[in-house]
Amino acid sequence: MERQQKDAIVKDLDKKYVFLTGPRQVGKTTLAKRLSSVWKGMYYLNFDLQEDKRIFVGKEWDRKAPLVVMDEVHKWKKWKTLLKGVYDAEGIPPRILVTGSARLDIYRRGGDSLAGRYFLHRLLPFSVAELKGAFKPREALELLMRFGGFPEPFMSQSETTAKRWRRQYLDRVIREDVRDLALVGDIQSLLLMVDMLRERVGSPVSYSSIAGDIQVSPHTVKRWIEVLEAMYIVFRVTPYHRNIARAILKEPKIYFFDTGLVRGDEGKVFENLVAVSLLKALQYKEDTEGLETRLHFLRDKEKREVDFVIVEEGKVKELIEVKFSEVAASRSLIYFSRLFKGASAVQVVHSQAKIRSISGVSVTPAAEWLSKLPI
Repeated sequence: MERQQKDAIVKDLDKKYVFLTGPRQVGKTTLAKRLSSVWKGMYYLNFDLQEDKRIFVGKEWDRKAPLVVMDEVHKWKKWKTLLKGVYDAEGIPPRILVTGSARLDIYRRGGDSLAGRYFLHRLLPFSVAELKGAFKPREALELLMRFGGFPEPFMSQSETTAKRWRRQYLDRVIREDVRDLALVGDIQSLLLMVDMLRERVGSPVSYSSIAGDIQVSPHTVKRWIEVLEAMYIVFRVTPYHRNIARAILKEPKIYFFDTGLVRGDEGKVFENLVAVSLLKALQYKEDTEGLETRLHFLRDKEKREVDFVIVEEGKVKELIEVKFSEVAASRSLIYFSRLFKGASAVQVVHSQAKIRSISGVSVTPAAEWLSKLPI
């Protein structure tokens, strides 16, 4: 299945290096190799192979190749320095695409800067919008609810295969990637924390409460969640506040990139699916249009709450409430829609059949609405 970001990546490769990052097994290498249909004679290096590693470190890749793909090169600590030197001396061509796990996104921030020399693209799991060419929106929604959006379990269409893949995937990422990156010694406690988070999707998470349950410090819980987020296992959605720093200090909600990891009723699974779909759409806008975007939730002292707030260029653009079956418009959503007059308000309902307008709120079928996101 062709990924929608392919065309944007092709355009950017003519201008600068492109870094393609995202979760393990989300399809980065597959997408990179399919660029051979655009540039025949593509040169591929896999840093896990000793011969390819020598070619990269020695800067011996074919300069006449139309595209050079460098997979997992971030595993060498001096990769940024090497590529910076090559870019400054040679520029483009050849086109260079650097792919890797989430660690690529982390390591690019420190040390020798490559700022101004690359475009970043983030590849996330399938969404209803990305699947609409192959499935009807309603069908895509139900399949994503059952199998999650990672290519292998989704394409298998087998719940047994999906469960087996998911168990191996989570264990591998935590025992290999997270341990290597963060020097986490207590892997069992970390796995226990992940297990607890799977049951708390959609609710504000207290670091102190989790710390008490697994007998570590709140600081350790916070650091572990940051590592899981950096490795594209979970992502945090913080409460909206005009002062970003104050929002970050308050209890976040935790969602999983793999919807299939969520434990609980269908409502929680559905909310997680909407969350990752919104994050994917916003990151796509950032990566392709340069927009500054944020995803929050909204809650006041009277405990009125809206599930998601989309902020673009510092302004609240959309208020989104997620319901599995409830058709009546949320009172909290109606209240906040009157406070944020410039923002649209939509209640996304899994089982809704037709769009209804109630007190300024659009109560709309989830599948059609999700299919109209940018990606």
